[in-house]
Amino acid sequence: MAAPPEGEAGMAESEAVLKRAIEGLELLLRRTTAPGQHSLQETKGAALLESLHLSVASLEEKLAQDPQWDGLRRLTTEASQKTLWLPQCSDVPWTFTRHVLLLLLSLKQSMVLLAAVPIPPKTPASAPPLSPDTLSVAQEKTVRAALQFAVTLGLCPFLLPGVGLPLGCRTEFGAVIREIVSPSCMVNAVGKLYATCTGLLEVAQHPLLGSLVLTRHLGDLLATLCQLGFCPGRRKREGDKPEKEMGGLTEEERRSCKEALGGLLDRVYQPLVVRELLILQGGSRQGCPPRGPESGRPLAPAPSWLRRLCGQLLSERLLRSGGVQAVVRGILEGAGAGAMGGSSAEAAASDWQKCDAVARILSSCPQQSLSLEDYCRQVCPQILQLFLLQDQLAARQFQRVATMAVLSMARKHPEQAERHLLRPLLEPLQRCLEAEEMAPEELPPGTVLVKEEELGSCVENVFKLYVVGNEPSDLLLSSLQSVLGVLFSLWCFTKQNVSFLRTPCQEILLWFLEKSERQTALSVLEGLAQMGRSVRLPPLLCQFQVGSEGGVMASVKADLSPDEDEALYQKVSSEQWRLEQLVGLLSHCQSSGLAGDFFLCCLKELTLLAGQGASDASPACPQSPLDLEQSCWAPTERQERQLRGLQLVAMLCESLSEGLFTDIAQIVEFVAATLQRATASLSGGSGATSVEDQTLSMAMGLVAAMMGGAVQLKSVDFATLKRLVPLLEEVSHVHPEPVIQELAADLRIAICTHKAFSAETISSAAQNTLGKSCAEAEAHTNREPSEKPERDIPESSLLPPPKATGSRSDSGSVSPKTSLAAKCMPEARDSDPPATQDLRELLLSAYDPDIPTRAAALRSLSRLIEQREPEALKTQETLLKVFTENLEHEDSFVYLSAIQGMALMSDAFPDQVLPCLLTQYGSPQPGAPKAASVETRMKVGEALMRVTRRLGDMVFLHREDLIHAFLRGAKDPEAALRASSLSNLGELCQILRFQLGSVVHEVTSCLTAIVKTDREAEVRRAAVHVVVLLLRGLSEEALEVLRDVVLGLYRLLKSVLRHEEDGATVLQAQLALEELDGIMRRLLFPPQVLEKKIQVLP
Repeated sequence: MAAPPEGEAGMAESEAVLKRAIEGLELLLRRTTAPGQHSLQETKGAALLESLHLSVASLEEKLAQDPQWDGLRRLTTEASQKTLWLPQCSDVPWTFTRHVLLLLLSLKQSMVLLAAVPIPPKTPASAPPLSPDTLSVAQEKTVRAALQFAVTLGLCPFLLPGVGLPLGCRTEFGAVIREIVSPSCMVNAVGKLYATCTGLLEVAQHPLLGSLVLTRHLGDLLATLCQLGFCPGRRKREGDKPEKEMGGLTEEERRSCKEALGGLLDRVYQPLVVRELLILQGGSRQGCPPRGPESGRPLAPAPSWLRRLCGQLLSERLLRSGGVQAVVRGILEGAGAGAMGGSSAEAAASDWQKCDAVARILSSCPQQSLSLEDYCRQVCPQILQLFLLQDQLAARQFQRVATMAVLSMARKHPEQAERHLLRPLLEPLQRCLEAEEMAPEELPPGTVLVKEEELGSCVENVFKLYVVGNEPSDLLLSSLQSVLGVLFSLWCFTKQNVSFLRTPCQEILLWFLEKSERQTALSVLEGLAQMGRSVRLPPLLCQFQVGSEGGVMASVKADLSPDEDEALYQKVSSEQWRLEQLVGLLSHCQSSGLAGDFFLCCLKELTLLAGQGASDASPACPQSPLDLEQSCWAPTERQERQLRGLQLVAMLCESLSEGLFTDIAQIVEFVAATLQRATASLSGGSGATSVEDQTLSMAMGLVAAMMGGAVQLKSVDFATLKRLVPLLEEVSHVHPEPVIQELAADLRIAICTHKAFSAETISSAAQNTLGKSCAEAEAHTNREPSEKPERDIPESSLLPPPKATGSRSDSGSVSPKTSLAAKCMPEARDSDPPATQDLRELLLSAYDPDIPTRAAALRSLSRLIEQREPEALKTQETLLKVFTENLEHEDSFVYLSAIQGMALMSDAFPDQVLPCLLTQYGSPQPGAPKAASVETRMKVGEALMRVTRRLGDMVFLHREDLIHAFLRGAKDPEAALRASSLSNLGELCQILRFQLGSVVHEVTSCLTAIVKTDREAEVRRAAVHVVVLLLRGLSEEALEVLRDVVLGLYRLLKSVLRHEEDGATVLQAQLALEELDGIMRRLLFPPQVLEKKIQVLP
């Protein structure tokens, strides 16, 4: 047989050496004890020392006597001769560490030789072969254990206090290591530290072994290299021995350690480097107390030189390309972002304090930077890149960090933030505005100004920074104002199409209008309506187009050369659409009063334009062609603005008329603007038209209505109304109509006298404005002083005389609450039918002090509702008040009858009954005792549950209100009400079943919090009972409806079984688990059904 080739022989020899090296490591790591000795608790250190000694002796015996280990002995001898820095010593721990390092170096050499052997080509049918130097899982485990021993015995004992994480903080085994490393072993500690570190770095040069070293022991290697290369030594004195002789390092060795540190930092994954440097720096000077014997000893703080060094290295990482993302990942990856996110990513997204800390780091210029401008030039583009991260697990945290960093930079360095952050962020939107300044030959038709992806990312980033960040400052508001015109045009375009950019654009516009000063917001609205120049709109040649991905792109408009009529039509229709959308935008600002202020601003603008038109009616003759052009252009521009203003006023009146004004000051402003416009028109000599007279009459009618009692005026309101006095006086003098003159004069007197004088003209104007009949208004005005409104009359005066019924004559008195029923019912007449008189009698009996009479009346009223009696259904509001007030009665016979009546009313009037009950359930009656209010609310809860049961599937329409009411009740200070609310919530969930929808997350979060935190056993018991009812109601549909929360509920129930002390709560948890077990069994093992099918063939 022919001899094997030389390559195969070398490969076999290398494989044998690799196997022997692994066996040598296993021999060293095997725990051995001498005969007759036992590893007692008090002699752990001695037992370990003896085991290390026996392991070293066994390895040396194998290397010396076994011929199969000749290849490994040769490699270890060569490694020992090459590594002169690996000293020999008599102490057992170092001897053990030295043998481990030699075996690791031999293993590395054999793996290098194996990797050099060429791999035979693979056939098409075979899988790609593994590399010859690949280790098995068991071999990797052995190598990891050997590395752990090398680091534990060769690095950690020789580190200075505060450098690196002590062994006592990692494991209890660290105390044993400190016991076996005696003071005699500390001789030449620096040399041993240097030798171990150099050996491990040499082993880490191999790719596979390097991954095993650096993934577990990077922090220890960094701590060692920092100590060896940068720890300041003691100053030399005359007569001292050379540094090497004292156990120190030479300058060459220190330089090599510094170079090794730099190479290691550049080689490893940068976020991991950042995290290890932060741990090494020590951050807080108070660490977690170590376990074991050292539990009472606090951790030593990191030395000042190490803190400065780590800070410098971290700054260098930050200033590198991609350094910002590396720093952010290094700090946040352990909190749930990135590769280590997993299921805790959502929880980590709420850790805003970490994100804020990272943002403060990014916004602070390090000392290593040349200048603040240079630092911002390097870091700010990387901060903006964080907005564009696509990783779903890390995107929320990274965007939060980016938002906070930009806001922090804007606070600390506004000039640099505006130059390096806000301008690049808004640049795509600015590009749409700058198209007008470019030459036409540079922008041929169809040129794309802003790509779809770029414009979409820009709008989303602006939304995250401004709206989500929600920190309005002058810098942010001014920068956003410069591109509001583009955003508004883009929003108007998205309203014509389906685009995901519609909502972000609208939220940005509303945020600016809400956060900016009122005058700035009004000027911006004028600019958007093309009535001012505070906002730049995109030029006509810039148009938006629908993108292929659902977004929008900006391009140069194609020159289709339409005729003049078509161009005019397009312009007018475009402006009309923009004004309609502007009014729609203002509809979201009614509560803040911005819509009313803008309406008044438009009115004032019309008044101003009318005055300018009157003054320019007879212009002087122009002296030059330029003056002629300007004189012709000015009226045209003024007319366009006036037309836009009129159109806006009309749209606002049509769309927002009901809620346009929110306070009296705005009404006064409106009237003042109307009066000013009227006086300006009359003073100009043009005379008053019928439309202007109607507008003026309406405005003064508003003032008359306020003075006539439509609004309750205060002294502050009269101070506001006094602004109208000079305008009313001028109208009374210049208006040609006597009626308007008289009304203006009377209103002026009424305002000045604070309604002490009110003429008939004011009453007539108020009646016309409010739409009342003359008789009703006259009766209200001419009421005698002795008369009072109905609400001021004593309730007893509204009652008819009681009839001589047995129960009422026996009582001898009428309850004060009986007045409510009497007030709500019309006065008795002889012509009333018997059904009406019987109903009135039942209503009065529902307030009888005699309990049986009152309960019988309530039961009778309930039967009338159940039988759909027409007369009873007409008085639904009165019946609802009767039942609601009887809920407060202390006798169960009465309030249960009232609850039954409300449940029956819900069949006919659910939209009236449920809101009333929810209002009572949510807030107790003012002035009621605490115990009474709690009891009443619990009765209301019972009524709600009966209503819910009667509604059945129709309760879905009121799902949100009911669930939120019960969830709020679960947070009540009273334990009884909390338990009652949870019980009601459980029954509601059982009725809703699969209709719970997304509310199930709120319900389960509330239940989990109550079970874990509530101190009352009955409340915890009720919360677990809700889970039972929820599972029982959903049955087989539970896994589908609760698919996102069923795991959390299972863990909650198991936690209750293990830790709950209340027996009833534990029983409820067992019932819930049985329900869940039954559901799973029915799902996994469905019942076998024997069916016989008979099919009739045609």
